[in-house]
Amino acid sequence: MNFKEFNARVFVYVGMFGSGKTELAINTAVELKKEEKNVALLDIDVISPYFRSRDKKDPLEEMGIKVISPPGALSHADLPIITAQVGGYISNESFFTIADVGGNEDGATVLGSLKPFLDRVNKKVFFVVNTLRPFSTTFDEIVRNVKKISAVSRTKIDYLINNTNIAQETTEENVKNGEELIKKVSEYLEIPVAFTVVNEEMDFQGEFPILKLKRYLAEQW
Repeated sequence: MNFKEFNARVFVYVGMFGSGKTELAINTAVELKKEEKNVALLDIDVISPYFRSRDKKDPLEEMGIKVISPPGALSHADLPIITAQVGGYISNESFFTIADVGGNEDGATVLGSLKPFLDRVNKKVFFVVNTLRPFSTTFDEIVRNVKKISAVSRTKIDYLINNTNIAQETTEENVKNGEELIKKVSEYLEIPVAFTVVNEEMDFQGEFPILKLKRYLAEQW
């Protein structure tokens, strides 16, 4: 996947809780780092105490990726802590920046607070959907979630992402069914689908471009 094709310097991942935003944010940062000198990953997930970018801060920074997260003892706190650096990296034209935003309305509220920074930069906002997660299994649920997150964050959703999976148990049929559902949502909302995500070992050819995902967080469980 060539993320440069999206013509953005700032990549923002939003979606419902458990949709897989963090793994996508990490993979995006790693891929961009292969071509770009300065890459920053902003952990602004104030919702989930699990599967957070900050939990991989050391290995990511060894790759040369700057990880911005709550400092010191606060890094594992389940608190709405957004450091002052976040706006700075969003604004910094020398960095490609990826924002890992918390799920649901609370996470969207945090994103809305960053609107003054985001409105001034070349960004793309991706809504991640896992159709096998609760509250994202039907057309109506997904449409309602996209509209709600967009409204609360006061941010336009530029792309949808099909991240339908049940980790290593995911089948090609699961992914194909996810594509079919998200295609209907895409046509209704007039929001294009950026790509479909599959496990890196899966050989799947679908209707949309494919991102083969490396799981950086799965080893924690």
